[in-house]
Amino acid sequence: MKNNAAIGYAVILVIGDFLTLLLAFSLAYILRVKVDTRSLIEPIAAKDYFIAMFSVLPLWIGVHALIDLYSQKIYDKRFKELGRLIIGSFLGILVVIGYDFVTDGSLFPARLVPVYGFILGFVFLLLFRTLARKIKTFLYSYGIGVSNVLIVGDTKRSIEIADGIKDSKISGQRVLGIVGSNTKDYKTYKDFKTALQKIGHPIQSIIQTELYKDRHKNDQVLRFAQTNHAAYRFVPGNSDLFVGNIEVDLFSGSIPVIAVHQTALIGWGRIAKRIFDIFSSIILIVIFSPLMLLTAIAVKLGDRKGPILMKGNAQKRLTRFNQVIKVYKFRSHYAKFDGKTDEEVFKMIGKPELLEEYRKNGDKLEDDFRVTTVGKFIRRTSLDELPQLFNVFKGDLSLVGPRALVPSELDAYDKKHTILSVKSGLTGLAQISGRRNISFEERRRLDTYYVQNWSFWLDVTILFKTLRTVVDGIFES
Repeated sequence: MKNNAAIGYAVILVIGDFLTLLLAFSLAYILRVKVDTRSLIEPIAAKDYFIAMFSVLPLWIGVHALIDLYSQKIYDKRFKELGRLIIGSFLGILVVIGYDFVTDGSLFPARLVPVYGFILGFVFLLLFRTLARKIKTFLYSYGIGVSNVLIVGDTKRSIEIADGIKDSKISGQRVLGIVGSNTKDYKTYKDFKTALQKIGHPIQSIIQTELYKDRHKNDQVLRFAQTNHAAYRFVPGNSDLFVGNIEVDLFSGSIPVIAVHQTALIGWGRIAKRIFDIFSSIILIVIFSPLMLLTAIAVKLGDRKGPILMKGNAQKRLTRFNQVIKVYKFRSHYAKFDGKTDEEVFKMIGKPELLEEYRKNGDKLEDDFRVTTVGKFIRRTSLDELPQLFNVFKGDLSLVGPRALVPSELDAYDKKHTILSVKSGLTGLAQISGRRNISFEERRRLDTYYVQNWSFWLDVTILFKTLRTVVDGIFES
């Protein structure tokens, strides 16, 4: 049975966005016409203005619909929604101004009215959407709008998915049970038919994590979903096949063919990302130049024997297409360890066995003997990585991407070809998902996910979260 909560929420967003924009432009009229006493381009009565805006603002709502602001895949993701709201507001005001230009008469009594309307409209939309999300979460706590999910498949993925959505107050989904997987945490059923007989709630979503050898069992699951208008999702056994950028085309005019690219970062995406990197790195270099100067002085005072920047083979990293680059980084080690790889350092002090512990802890030791007092601070606050902004400007790195690794680290990873299909980054998913407190293997999985699911808004999200992480690190220090 289909859950109409998503449709209902989308309808509320449509109505709420319209009323919010109407309020914003009404307030804009009051501020410029009633409060501001300067002369107007064309006097327009409040009633006529209100009727005109009531008629034209549906065009703005149409723009929101075209960029998927009423789609669950967008409004369920806070940062994606924020990015689309920014774009939607710019496009919306352009459409309204364009309408005013091509029609007879004047829509606005003064030039500042659309400016005020644009600013107030975006702020009010953001506040309304935030409030709507809070109310939706509040209703989830009472079971209102929660979707019932049945997971089908005797695989580890079934448990992982169930664990990921088990808190219905956050996910808006309720796990009814798992067909096939034996676990004490969830109700289990030996087969799909038994599950249908014993489950006393309507099933609104089915997630299948494996294909049965018996084709009729698979047909039974899919047919039930289609007959009962339940959402159906399938987790492929070969997860590498359905990731990255996927295109569906007709081969020889009639045969559906799926093309899978190694990464979603192709074509115009690469060009836009590079342009963004150039301009952003210039701005950030200018902003952080005083801080970089102070950091350089502190590094030198903390250990006068060594250089300000790290040097040697330890700074050689891999980036896109297996290219070796040298990254710029403030020195955080004592001078005697500078320029040496981790392997060389542990061998030098006669404790090569520490390397295994170091790798297991995610390239981290509880009390790293190599790091200076100043080095500990700039590492914790990520100030040691500020010089890499010059790498970004040069094109060696991108602002966001997989972590730049030394060849010896990456050689052991069987999916290195995927990670090396894009430029390495100054920051990335691994840095905002636990920093160094996650394992090497988990960091590589996050890097692989980023490569295969890149989007501009994912980059924006990572940058915002990186800033928050850095600020938290400074205050914790």
